[in-house]
Amino acid sequence: MFVAADISQAQWTNVGLDSLDAVSLASSGTNLFASVLGVGIYRSTDDGTTWTQTNTGLTNTSVIAFLVTDTTIFAATDGGGIFRSTDNGTIWTAVDSGLTNSFVYSLATSGSSIFAGTDGHVYRSTNSGANWTEADSGLTRPGYAFYVWCLAVSGTSIFAGTSGGVFRSTDNGMSWTQLEIGPLYTGFWTFLVSGTSLYAGTLEPEQEAGRGGIFLSTNNGSSWSEEDSGIMPTNVFALALAGADILAGTSDYGVLLSTDKGTSWRGVNSGLANGVVWSLAVSGTNLLAAIGSWGAGGAGVWRRPLSELLSVDAPAIGAPAVFGLEQNYPNPFNPSTTIRYALPHRTHVLLTVLNTLGQRVATLVDAVQEPGEHSVKFDGGGIASGVYYYRLQTGGYVRTMRMLVLH
Repeated sequence: MFVAADISQAQWTNVGLDSLDAVSLASSGTNLFASVLGVGIYRSTDDGTTWTQTNTGLTNTSVIAFLVTDTTIFAATDGGGIFRSTDNGTIWTAVDSGLTNSFVYSLATSGSSIFAGTDGHVYRSTNSGANWTEADSGLTRPGYAFYVWCLAVSGTSIFAGTSGGVFRSTDNGMSWTQLEIGPLYTGFWTFLVSGTSLYAGTLEPEQEAGRGGIFLSTNNGSSWSEEDSGIMPTNVFALALAGADILAGTSDYGVLLSTDKGTSWRGVNSGLANGVVWSLAVSGTNLLAAIGSWGAGGAGVWRRPLSELLSVDAPAIGAPAVFGLEQNYPNPFNPSTTIRYALPHRTHVLLTVLNTLGQRVATLVDAVQEPGEHSVKFDGGGIASGVYYYRLQTGGYVRTMRMLVLH
């Protein structure tokens, strides 16, 4: 079921860049980043209220996508390769050694590896982008333009959404297998991982059979079901998770909200400018949308409090203001260590331990938790000595940190 009208009384608010076509958003701690094709990157330190252009070192201003890992931010560009910042976006440095295709559309991280999807290839870096190698064996290409629009990591699997279907790798990108998608359209633009569920936003085809919409796999991509009953065919460019609720950015319906895992949807567009919703980001207690003009209408970055939209709880009094993941203590450790993290509101939490190949070796938390400070003990007595990574994933926040086991 889909309800086009916004049933709430609250409004979206334009918070900047209103004369520009914003295409991508990313949240890193208290910093919010927005990109505008051909103009570059803007940063806000006050949740979108004010913006400052920050292009120092950025030789290509057509930024398509961001990736935030720990204290490092990566920017993928349309024709200029990949740039990296380690100072919250103040200075950008090109990191494209070995990247033979400079049209980069997607980025993802798995353990110590970073993956980049380009015009025709997937590349992997194991040294924070300093060097890249092709990692796309088995990525079969049809007889027309082939783009890797999106990448996602779920457990030990990496997914590549392309203009020619969905591919999965279970060996850290060494090899890929094309997944059967039945009658679904093969243009996959965006992914969203929620626990063991993988959602995909697809494009409305111009000539091919099929349609754009939202689809769900609960078996690691082996099969897919439609999760957009009642939605007319539309391009779905963005998916975001806030607690247990799912948000979708579209070309025809603005922002859609589902509070039942995709069974039904309603528009939440009161006050929102007409246009393509290219990107969504959860930042603190707010939802932000990057809008590109579509004929007549506005553009820029728009903000709306989550409390007006979602079934998640607002931040509790005394709760942390933002998500946080601390360094484990002790580190190095033998055999156990404690991991602490902070939640500003009630949300689903997935806390996992990965080896250097990105393979999951332990799941420490996979549950909905209340706001506040949390801690969990990890016993490494059953694993070999060496470097491991622990990753916290919640609605709109992902962070991975390194730890060392010494037996």
